[in-house]
Amino acid sequence: MEKTNPVLTRGTDPATERGERTRRKLLSAAEGEFGEKGFHNASISSITQRAGVAQGTFYLYYRSKEEIFRALVEHMNRTMRRYLSEAIEAARNRAEAERIGLEAFLRFCREHQDLYRIVMESQFVDPEAHRWYFQTLANGYAERLRAAQARDEVRPGDPYTQALALIGVAFFMGQRNLIWENALPDEESVATATALIQNGLVPDDDTSV
Repeated sequence: MEKTNPVLTRGTDPATERGERTRRKLLSAAEGEFGEKGFHNASISSITQRAGVAQGTFYLYYRSKEEIFRALVEHMNRTMRRYLSEAIEAARNRAEAERIGLEAFLRFCREHQDLYRIVMESQFVDPEAHRWYFQTLANGYAERLRAAQARDEVRPGDPYTQALALIGVAFFMGQRNLIWENALPDEESVATATALIQNGLVPDDDTSV
């Protein structure tokens, strides 16, 4: 079961729809600010300017720059997991889900490059938030792999370790193509990664791929 980390907070939950819109504007502004400038060069005043709100308004929702940074790490985790779950929902088996999921992950990161950079930087800005991000991701992934093992769609083994290995493939493909090269990977790169995943994950006698 996924555990809530008390360190990761989204700030004060707004009591009104207008307050929720303001909170979303602050998060969106902070996403651009941190993604473009990095944590240390970003400022609350710039975030509020981007959001079009008074600086004092910021503190109605977040206590510090660190807190809204953590909120963005959580937002990336939650939003991406929902996006991937929806993408693989119709997959016929785990091998197909891995292929679809990798492609969906790369599309998502392409569309949310600032959030991707924030998660990368969290390793140094907030190691606990960084660890929470990947542990939560791996826990959910491992549950899906455990279920696939029960259906004989995945090789036996520790599903958490399998999850970490698969996350590593996707994470570094995202870093190479979206951060270093700023372009979606070509078909050959995706096919190579997919073959590597399937050959390592699918049992030898599985003919469904």
